[in-house]
Amino acid sequence: MEEVNKMFPALDLSGKVAVVIGGTSGIGKTLSLGLADAGANVVATGRNAANVDAVAQEIEARGRHTLRVTTDTRDKSSLQRLLAACLERFEKVEVLLNCAGKIKRAPTLDFLESDWNDILDTNLTGTLRACQVFGEHMLSRKSGRIINIASLNSFVALHEVAAYAASKAGVAALTRALAVEWSRDGVLTNAIAPGVFRTSLNADLLDNTPRGNELLLRTPMGRFGKLDELVGAAVFLASDSASFVTGQILVVDGGFLASGVNQ
Repeated sequence: MEEVNKMFPALDLSGKVAVVIGGTSGIGKTLSLGLADAGANVVATGRNAANVDAVAQEIEARGRHTLRVTTDTRDKSSLQRLLAACLERFEKVEVLLNCAGKIKRAPTLDFLESDWNDILDTNLTGTLRACQVFGEHMLSRKSGRIINIASLNSFVALHEVAAYAASKAGVAALTRALAVEWSRDGVLTNAIAPGVFRTSLNADLLDNTPRGNELLLRTPMGRFGKLDELVGAAVFLASDSASFVTGQILVVDGGFLASGVNQ
């Protein structure tokens, strides 16, 4: 990455301070370490203190600075404490990456309202809370990058995940709305919409079920994504290279959304 940064200085994140909400597992962890590899000091946070510490150690092993602070997107005061800690240590936050999320599969007819509310509160309202807390700081500086995590479900429906789909469609709409409101003041808001990526949690579903086979058939590249294939999108949107990019949903999906008939 150091050689790449010398060749393309606008992609260099050296000295920038990034906060990753939900940054201790899955996509969030991968992107936390990817931003650190690109030069940023990264604060990866989540609800589990042991996971926060483990990722912090990996960030520090890359020669970057970090903090160990737990947060819960359902608790706005925890996000405010995180911002205060970041400002005390770094004096600024330039990049916010919202990765916290949850999903539950069940028939919509039987879906409990409590589960619906929990998913919307975490995925959509939680993203709003983080954008409000860190956006206020960024607007005061007239500069900032917010990157949300959308989904294929922001555009198309997948079977029996209506709450997740509604939340991620909302994230896409919120991303565009904040871009309209905040871009004139230097705060650029975009989102990444991952396609189907193999993780330890979904490997069995992808490899051994009809649903996994259908997802593979719908992906023109003929394979699932690897988590580190999302890093480039995050680095780009966090960097000076994206200085005129706002309100966009950057899809990284191996062609899934372009797919019609693949055979």
